[in-house]
Amino acid sequence: MKLYPESAYLQLEFDKIRELLANYCQTEFARQKAQQLRIHTRKEFVETELRQSHEYRQLLVNGIYFPNDHILNLGRELKLLAVPGALLSGEEFMQLRKLSESMEKIFRWFDAERKQVYGGLSLVIANTYYEKVIIELIDDVLDAYGQVKDNASEELRSIRMNLYRKRNELRRLFDKIVTKMNKQGYLAEIEESFMNGRRVLAVFAEQKRTVKGILHGESDSRKTAFVEPEETIELNNDISELENDERKEVYRILRDLTAKLSVYASLLTTWHTIIGEYDFIRARAKLAVEIRGEYPVVTDKAQIHLVDAYHPLLYLYNQRTAKPTIPVTITLDDNQRILVISGPNAGGKTVTMKTIGLLQMMVQSGLLVPVHPSSQFGIFKQLMIHIGDTQSIEFELSTYSSHLLHMKHFIENANGRTLFFIDELGSGSDPGLGGAFAEVILQELSKKHALGIVTTHYLNLKAMAGKTPGIINGAMAFDEKKLQPLYKLLVGKPGSSYTFSIAERIGLDKNLIHRARQLVDEDQFRLDKLLNRTEQDLQALQQKEKELQQLLRDNEKLKKEMQQTLDREKHRQQVELHKEQNKIAEERINYLRDMERKLKQLLIEWRKEQDKNKVVKLMEALLFKKDEKKVVSKMQKKIDSKFSEVGGEIKLGDKVKMKKNHQVGEVIEMRGKRAVVKIGLLPMQVDVKDLVVVKEKEV
Repeated sequence: MKLYPESAYLQLEFDKIRELLANYCQTEFARQKAQQLRIHTRKEFVETELRQSHEYRQLLVNGIYFPNDHILNLGRELKLLAVPGALLSGEEFMQLRKLSESMEKIFRWFDAERKQVYGGLSLVIANTYYEKVIIELIDDVLDAYGQVKDNASEELRSIRMNLYRKRNELRRLFDKIVTKMNKQGYLAEIEESFMNGRRVLAVFAEQKRTVKGILHGESDSRKTAFVEPEETIELNNDISELENDERKEVYRILRDLTAKLSVYASLLTTWHTIIGEYDFIRARAKLAVEIRGEYPVVTDKAQIHLVDAYHPLLYLYNQRTAKPTIPVTITLDDNQRILVISGPNAGGKTVTMKTIGLLQMMVQSGLLVPVHPSSQFGIFKQLMIHIGDTQSIEFELSTYSSHLLHMKHFIENANGRTLFFIDELGSGSDPGLGGAFAEVILQELSKKHALGIVTTHYLNLKAMAGKTPGIINGAMAFDEKKLQPLYKLLVGKPGSSYTFSIAERIGLDKNLIHRARQLVDEDQFRLDKLLNRTEQDLQALQQKEKELQQLLRDNEKLKKEMQQTLDREKHRQQVELHKEQNKIAEERINYLRDMERKLKQLLIEWRKEQDKNKVVKLMEALLFKKDEKKVVSKMQKKIDSKFSEVGGEIKLGDKVKMKKNHQVGEVIEMRGKRAVVKIGLLPMQVDVKDLVVVKEKEV
C-alpha cells in the first residue's frame, strides 16, 4: 500500500502495532518480519495471512499443541554450510539436528484431517518435504552431546583406544611417583596439576633441583615449582602426539560430514524459514488474543463496513485503566463514499478516523482486528492522511499553505482505490473563504470516487453533505445535560460544535457567553440550537429504541420458555399415553397366554375324558362368554348361597374361591406364591393373593 505522507504509519500509530507484534516473536526471522510488516494490496495474500492468524488463534484459544517449540536462529550456520570446504562444529550440527526434529514433528502433526481443518497453516509446508537422511548422517557421527563417536571411523577408534591405554599407564606411573616424592617430603601438594597440557608435580621451590625432570613454571609466590618427572616425559609425549592425531581425525570427520550435509543446505534453509514463518504466525495470533481480534470478511473492492470496531491501542490502554471503550460502527461504499463528521472538540472525531485507518492497515497486513466478525474490509492501494498542524518553517509554509499543499496532492492522486482522512478540512483561514475551498475539495474527491472521512466545524460542509449524493453527515454524540462528550459516532445527521455549552462547562463568565451569543448571526445561532435539539432528541429516541429492543428480547425469551414448557407437557402426555397403551397391550397378552394355556389343558382333557360333551361345554363356556356379567352375577349368588368365606392361610386340600370369577375349587398343589386349583376337571395355577378359603354352609 502506498502511504501519503510517508509518516502516515506514525500518525496512525502503526509503528506501535509493529512493536507489539515484535515482542511476541521469538526468532530473529519473525522479529524482522514484524518490524518491517508489509501492507498487501492483493486479496489472496491478505486472505491467506488472515486465515493463518485465525487458525493459530484457534489453536491457542482451545489449548491445542502445535510443534514449533524450538527457537532456532541458524542464519550463520546455514550460510557456512553452503560454502564449499567449510567446517561446522559438533554443537552446530546438533542445532541442525534440532531443526530437522522440529520439521519432522510439524510434518507428522499435519495428518489428513488437520490438513483439511488448518488449510492455511498447512500452506507453509506445501512446497517442501521432509528428509530423514539428515538426522541419520548426524547420528552416525555425533552422540547426544555433539561429540564425535569413537566408531565414526576405524582410525579414530584405534587412536582413542591407544590414548586410553597410554593415559591409564601414565596415571599409574604418576601415582607411584607422587607417593614416593610425598614420602621424601618434596611435594607442596599431592593433588595432580597440569601445565601446558602435561602432568606435573607441585614441588617445594628449594627441592626443584633435586627432582629430575622438566621445569614448567612456578607459582606467583615463588614457593612452589611445577616439574614434569623424568619418568613420564616419554608417556606425555606419546599422549600429546595421540591427542594431536585425534584432533586431526575429528577435524577430517566433521569436514566430511559438512560436505555431505551441504547437499541439503537449500532444504535446511527452507526449513529454517518455515520455523520462522510459524513463529511469526504465532506472534500474530497472540496479538489477536490480546486485542480480541476477529477474522473479518475481505472483499476485492473499495468498501468499509465496520461493526463494533475498537481502536486496538486505546482498547489495551482502557483495559489497563479499567475504562470502557466505545466501539465504532460505520459503512463506506459506492453509495456513501465520504463521511463528514462534526461535533464538539475532544469528542472523538480524530480517534474515529485513526481507528478506521489503523484497522484497514492491520487487515491488509494479515492481522486480526477487534471488530465484529460480520465486518467487511475492502482492499485499498493508497492511504492518504492529513491530521494536525503541518506548518513548515523549513519551507516557509504556514498552516493553511501546508494544508492546501496536501489537498493538492490528494486531488491529483486520489482514485477509486484511495482511502483518505482529513482532520479539520479548510481550517487555518477565514471561515467563509476556507469553507468555500473545503467544499470544492470535497466535491473533487467525490468525483474521484475516493472513500474517506473528513472532520469539520463548517456549517456549509454540513449542509453540502446533506444534499450531495455520496457524501453523508455524521456527528459525535454529546450529553448536553451533563455537558460531556459520549465518544459515540451517529451517522446520518450533522452535529453541533456545542461552543456555548462547552464554555458553560468550563465555567466561563455567563455575561461573556451572553455577549458572544449576541455577536453571532441569528440564523447561525438558531441552526446551532436546532442541531443541538435534534441531537438530544435523537439520543432520547435511541434510548427508547434500546429499551424497546430489550423488551422485545425479553418477550422472545418468555416465548421460548413458554414453548419449551408446552413441549415438555406435550412430551409428558405422550409418555403417559404410551404407558397406558403398553398397559392395555400387556393385559391383552396376558389374557391370550391364559387362554392358550386353558385351551391346551382342554385338549388334554379331551383326550382323557370319555364323555366328550362335557369337554365341549367347558370349551363353549371358555370361548363364548355371552352375558358374562350376568353369568358371573348368578354364579356369585349361587356360590355365596353354598359357601361362606373363612379366610386364613391357604393349605393343601382347602376349598378356595377365586376372587375374580367367583369359581370354587380344591387346592391340589402349592408352588410358592401360586396354588394349583382344580375347578371341575380343569386344574389351573392361580396367585395366592387372588384366592380366599371357603367352607360349605350347613343346610
